[in-house]
Amino acid sequence: MSYFFRQWLIVLMLTSLVACGFHLRGATDIAFSTIYIQGNTVIISKDLRKSLATNNVNVLNSAENAELLLEMVGEESEKRILSLSGQGTVNEFELYYRIHYRTKLAGDALWGQVQTIEARRDYSYNDADLLAKEGEEKRLYRDMQRDVLSGLMRRLSALKK
Repeated sequence: MSYFFRQWLIVLMLTSLVACGFHLRGATDIAFSTIYIQGNTVIISKDLRKSLATNNVNVLNSAENAELLLEMVGEESEKRILSLSGQGTVNEFELYYRIHYRTKLAGDALWGQVQTIEARRDYSYNDADLLAKEGEEKRLYRDMQRDVLSGLMRRLSALKK
């Protein structure tokens, strides 16, 4: 009886998983097959090229045959004090990561306006946990970079020829 119940439970769980519409994230549907990237942002450029290659977009070395031109105007990382304790020591920090970019279709004469994508995270801080908090800050920056990159990919997929 226990074996039958276990098998029935597994089938029920698989059926509910399929019925809810769950599916793994696939490639982003981008309307362009070639792109030229101008400017070089230190942190996000490598991941951007990898993400574009995953989505079957060829990154060209010149703008001549590119369907879309993407200029990475800049990127910024910022750390602000969010709150202080009564003794004047930092309790919380606020982290920012921004990229600025603009796009131009191959046939257009003018560039689009500079767009900004930003991610922000708060985290508590304690001098006693210095090494752990430094590691947490690095992980938060990596997560923000991934979020910004996925936002950029969504915006590129929204562009139409």
